Amino acid sequence: MLPDNWQLTEDIDDFLARAGDFLRSRPALHNTPLTDIEKLRTRGAGAHSAEATVFGLLESGGEVCAIFYRRPRGQLWITPLSTEQAGALVAHLASLGHSPSGVLGDHDTATAFADAWHQQTGAAPVPFWRTHLYRLGTLTPPQPRPEGQGRVVGGKDRGHVVRWCRDFCVDVGEQRSIDLIDAGSWSDSRFGDRHFTFWETPDGTPVSMAAATSIVGGMIRVDPVYTPAHLRGRGYAGAVTVEVSRAALAAGATDVVLFTDPANPTSNALYQRIGYVRVGDFTGYEFSYITPEAG
Repeated sequence: MLPDNWQLTEDIDDFLARAGDFLRSRPALHNTPLTDIEKLRTRGAGAHSAEATVFGLLESGGEVCAIFYRRPRGQLWITPLSTEQAGALVAHLASLGHSPSGVLGDHDTATAFADAWHQQTGAAPVPFWRTHLYRLGTLTPPQPRPEGQGRVVGGKDRGHVVRWCRDFCVDVGEQRSIDLIDAGSWSDSRFGDRHFTFWETPDGTPVSMAAATSIVGGMIRVDPVYTPAHLRGRGYAGAVTVEVSRAALAAGATDVVLFTDPANPTSNALYQRIGYVRVGDFTGYEFSYITPEAG
């Protein structure tokens, strides 16, 4: 695959006109590009970045077969590529003077790109994110069902939601989101556009929380799911995830997905029990560039 088969643009509308069908063709695997690019479209592709967002698409036989885009923090998200295609993209970007801060994608693609980028530039890839992707099959409510019910979060619950999202970020080590929340930049955090649901005990006390993205390309992603540590092990997380998943199906989603931490066997087992099926593994690398010493 020749490097010049990649076409780059900073025009998000032109990019979506050409690549939108490709992204919607595999909504589960493309869930992050679908939601990220929709947010960029609605809020302005360069609104929170010193550099304009760059989009790339690869065509074969007149049809788009892969895309990439640069996220506001400078990381590239890439859809599946062969090792040869990843190497060609690396050569193309390097020739244009691009210096991404990292790469994310399915495990094989992200790793192939990271290895090729290291060979091309000397920048060492440092893994920072590893996850399983699950897609909902047949929704199966947990038995026994914990007492209580789900409730869609309203405006009066904002403080509670913000506090629990911050606690979630502390648990998973998501420092960037903690910084945004602490700075009062809720809308800029990845939680700012989510739709939240509480699981409440019969007396109305929230004991667990789950959120979902808006529907894009027929897909809704459940993210995050959080239960305070002292309330875990009582079935609340499963119950609220079922509530959010059921609502996603009712809203017309054909693909309901979620990511899980491979190091958390409890959550992985829970989601499988309620009907989620593992469909892939994703990885992110940050690039450590060597700064030349002053002479």
